[in-house]
Amino acid sequence: MSFKEYSGSAGGWGALKSTAEHLFKSKNVAQNISNLLRTNQDHGFDCPGCAWGEKGVPGRFRFCENGAKAVNWEATTRRVGRDFFSQYTVSWLNKQSSYYLEYQGRLAEPVRYNAATDHYEPIRWDDAFNLIARHLNALEDPNQAEFYTSGRTSNEAAFLYQLFGRRFGTNNFPDCSNMCHESTSHALAQSIGIGKGTVTMDDFEHADAIFLFGQNPGTNHPRMLETLSEAYRRGARVVAFNNLKERGLERFTNPQDPGEMLSNGSTRTTSDYYTPKLGGDMAAVRGMVKVLAARHQAALEKGESVFDQAFIAEQTEGLDDYLAEVDATNWAQITEQSGLSREQIEQAATIYQAADRVIVTWAMGITQHKHSVAMIQELVNLQLLCGHIGKPGAGLCPVRGHSNVQGDRTVGINDKPPKYLLDKLEAVFGFTPPQVPGHNVVHAIQAMRRGESKVFIGLGGNLVAAAPDTQQVAKAMRQCDLTVNIATKLNRSHVNPGKDALILPCLGRTDIDPQASGPQRVTVEDSFSMVHASSGRVDMSDEQMRSEPAIVAGIAKATLGALNPVDWQSLADNYDRIRDLIAQVIPGFDNFNQRLDAPGGFYLGNSARELNWQTANGKANFRTNVLPASVIPFDPRALTKKPVFILQSMRANDQYNTTVYGFDDRYRGIHGEREVVFLNPADIEAQGLQAGDRIDIETLWTDDVKRQVIGFKVVPYLIPKGNIAAYFPESNALVPLSSTGDISDTPTSKSIAVVIRPSTLSPPLATTVD
Repeated sequence: MSFKEYSGSAGGWGALKSTAEHLFKSKNVAQNISNLLRTNQDHGFDCPGCAWGEKGVPGRFRFCENGAKAVNWEATTRRVGRDFFSQYTVSWLNKQSSYYLEYQGRLAEPVRYNAATDHYEPIRWDDAFNLIARHLNALEDPNQAEFYTSGRTSNEAAFLYQLFGRRFGTNNFPDCSNMCHESTSHALAQSIGIGKGTVTMDDFEHADAIFLFGQNPGTNHPRMLETLSEAYRRGARVVAFNNLKERGLERFTNPQDPGEMLSNGSTRTTSDYYTPKLGGDMAAVRGMVKVLAARHQAALEKGESVFDQAFIAEQTEGLDDYLAEVDATNWAQITEQSGLSREQIEQAATIYQAADRVIVTWAMGITQHKHSVAMIQELVNLQLLCGHIGKPGAGLCPVRGHSNVQGDRTVGINDKPPKYLLDKLEAVFGFTPPQVPGHNVVHAIQAMRRGESKVFIGLGGNLVAAAPDTQQVAKAMRQCDLTVNIATKLNRSHVNPGKDALILPCLGRTDIDPQASGPQRVTVEDSFSMVHASSGRVDMSDEQMRSEPAIVAGIAKATLGALNPVDWQSLADNYDRIRDLIAQVIPGFDNFNQRLDAPGGFYLGNSARELNWQTANGKANFRTNVLPASVIPFDPRALTKKPVFILQSMRANDQYNTTVYGFDDRYRGIHGEREVVFLNPADIEAQGLQAGDRIDIETLWTDDVKRQVIGFKVVPYLIPKGNIAAYFPESNALVPLSSTGDISDTPTSKSIAVVIRPSTLSPPLATTVD
C-alpha cells in the first residue's frame, strides 16, 4: 500500500482519468462509450449506481465517475459459465477477494451447487424453477422462507416479487434499506406521516442554506457535488457536519465546465465545515435549537420572533414538551457528546437563523446508530421550528443509496406492510395477504442462523458482504436448505451456498430486455420521488440470462401455478401489464404507462410537502427524545482497561456498496489496499504507533463471540480523537448482528466500540487481476 495525500479537488481530471481507466478495463470500450452517453437520458437507462436525481439539462452527459464505473463493470464482455465453475471449487472461490469474484465477468447460465464435488454445475431454467418450487412447497410454514431484495431491483420486478411472496403466505421481505435508511423511514413517518424526503431537485436552486449531516457525496453520490457547488456559487450557505474531512465536501471541479477544467480550477462545495464526534450530530442540533430557543424568547420581548409561530400553531403539535426537554439538556452534555464547542454550535445556529429557506440532508452517517431515529427526528424538529417544510427551497432530504431502493419500498417491499397495501392486494387479486409483520434483515439472518428459516431467495444484492457480523451471516446462509441468488455477477453470497443452492443470471440495467411483446422498459424511483423509465442498450440475445421480472414470474408460476393469482407468464411477456397492476394497487401511479412517456418521468408527490400530515393526529409532530447518555449501547470501559475507540465503516472511492472496483481511494490518498484503518494522529502517537504499522481491531460487545480483523494498516487522518474508520465490507465482521438501532433495527455500523493492538499477523494478500 502507498499513501499520498490527494491535492486535487473532487471530480476534475482525476475523475476523468479514473473513468477512462475503468472504461478500458472493461474490454468493451466502444459499447461502453455508447452506454455512458445513454445513462440517465430520456430513452436511455437509469444509472445502476446511486439514487440522486436529474435536472434534465439538455446537451450534457449525466453520469459521474462512480456511475461510469458501474456501467463499465456491468457491460463487460467477460463471462462466468460452466468452464469457470468446473475449474474452481466453491471453497477456493470463497478464499478470494470480492474484487476477484466480480471481476471474472457476467454470470452466463443458471447453475446449481453440488455439495459432493464442491462445484457449481449447469442447470436448465425450468429445472431451476421447479427445484425452487419443490423446496418452497415442502416448507411447514411460508414464514420459513426469506425473500431478500436489492435496491437495484426495478419497480416491476419488486412488485411481482412482493405479490408472489404474499400469495405464498409471508411478509418476510428483508431488503437492503433495512441496513441503511430504515431509521429515516421510521423517524419521518412518526414526525411528518411519510417516510420520504419532501424536497425536489428544483428546491436546491432556491435554498438560502443547505445543511448536510453524515454524508460523503464525493464517493457515495458524486452527482450531488454539482448541485452543492452551484448553490455555493449563487451565494447559499452550505454547511457540512461530518466527522471526517472529505474532499468532496470541500471543493469540486466540474468535468463539464471547460473553464474549470482548463484552468484546473474548482468551486467550493461547502462554506462551513464542522467535525462532530461519531453519533454527536443529535447533540449538535440540540445545541442549535437551544441557541435558537433562547434567541426566540429574547425576540418575543421585542415583539419579534425567531420561530415561525403561525406554522407551528397551524401545522404542528408537541412544541412545549420538546422545548422543555431542550431546556433541560445542559451544555456540558451537548459539547461533550457532539465534540463541538459552544461557539461552533452558536455559529451554525446563526447561519440557520439567517436563512429564509433551508434544506437539511443526511445519509448513512446519521442512520446507522442506536439513536438514529431520535437523531433524525431532531433534524425534523429543527425544520419545523422555522417552517422549513412545504415551501420552495426548503425541506428534508434523506439521500438514498441504490438507484431504486426507495421505489422498492413504494411498490411493496416492506416487512411491515401498511394496511392500505394489504387491503388493495386483497381487493385487486382476490386473496387475503398475511397480516403478521415479517422479518427484516437482522431478524431474517437470526432465523436462518437458528434453523427456523430454511429457504433464502435473493433478488439481487450480496447479503453476506452487506450485512453485519460477516461470519455469522455466512454460517446462517450455509445452514439453509436452499439459497437462490439472482445476480449479474459472482459475489460473496454465492460462495457461501446453502445445502442446495442456485445462481440465476439476470439482465442488468444496461441490457436490452426482449420479451414476447418486444423490448421492455422498467422503472425506478429516485430520492426525490421522481419515477423514470429505463431501457437497456446492450444486446444480450445470445446469452442465457433472463430479466428479473421473468425470473420472478418463472418461480411464481412453478410454485403457485399459472393463474394464482395472476397469469404470471402474461406479466413477464409485457411489463405494461405489471404497471397497470401497480396503478391499481399503489397510490400515486394512476395512468402509470401513459405518464411514463413524459420527459424525465413523473413526480409521485409528497403529502408532507403539501402540508398534508398523514399522522395519527393529522399534524406534524415535534418528537421529544432525551439526548442519549452515550452514543453506544453500553459503557465499554466496564469491559476493559484499554483505550476504547468508536469505529465507523465507510466506502472507498473505488467501490459502490459491496462492489469493489479496485484498491484505490484517491480522495483519501490510499493506493493498492483496503485493509486500512484511519486514526487521528494524536491517537496514533498516544498508542505508540506509527503510520503504516499494522494493528488488530477487536469489538467490545455483550456476548461471548470474538469479533476481530487482523493486520489493518494505520493511516493518519483528520478524524476526531477517539474515532476510527475502516472500509465496508471488510469491517463488517466487527459489527455485532444484535447491535441495532432503536425502533429501526438498523445495524449500528457507525458506532462500534473496539480496542486496537499491534498486530503480529498480516491479512491475506488480496488477489489482483490485470
